[in-house]
Amino acid sequence: MPDATGLELAAHELRELDAESIVDTEFHRGRATLIANPPQISKVLEHLKTKGYTFLASLHGVDYYPEEPRLGVLYELLDMKQVDRISVKARVHSDDAHIASVVDLFSGANFPEREVYDMFGVVFDGHPDMRRILMPEDYEGFPQRRDFPLGGEPVLFTYNEEQNYGRWQ
Repeated sequence: MPDATGLELAAHELRELDAESIVDTEFHRGRATLIANPPQISKVLEHLKTKGYTFLASLHGVDYYPEEPRLGVLYELLDMKQVDRISVKARVHSDDAHIASVVDLFSGANFPEREVYDMFGVVFDGHPDMRRILMPEDYEGFPQRRDFPLGGEPVLFTYNEEQNYGRWQ
C-alpha cells in the first residue's frame, strides 16, 4: 500500500491530468484512499490501471446516512507485481445516485455494480445489464440503505418453530 507520501504523489499526478479528478485523500490505519470526483471516476481508475493497479479486488457500496453526499462506491485495486493496494472512493447524492460503470476497464465489476445498484440504488451509467441481481425485479426500495424500514415478512427458522407452530412430533 502506498504510504502517506506515495498517496499524495498519486493524487498530485492525477490532479495534473485533470484538476477536478481528486477531491481529497485519506490515509488511515495504513489504508491509502483516493477520494475521486464521481464524474471523473473512469479516468481515475483508468490511470491507476496504467500505473499497475490492474486487478479490481472488490467494489462496494456504502451508506453514510445522514451525511450528504450520502452514497459511496469503494473500489479496491491491486498491483499484483508490486504487491500493492489502493482504494478509490466516490460519493454521490441519494437523489441523483449515478456514476459511470467501469465494466469496460474491469470486467469483474459487472456483478458487484449490479449488487450495489440492487442494495443501495446507485445507477452505473453505461453498464451492459443494469438490473437487480439479488432482489426480485419488482422489489421496491434498496435494503442496505440505513433508512430502509426494518421488519417485513416473518421467516420460519428452526429456533422459532415451537413458539410459532407448536411442537413438531
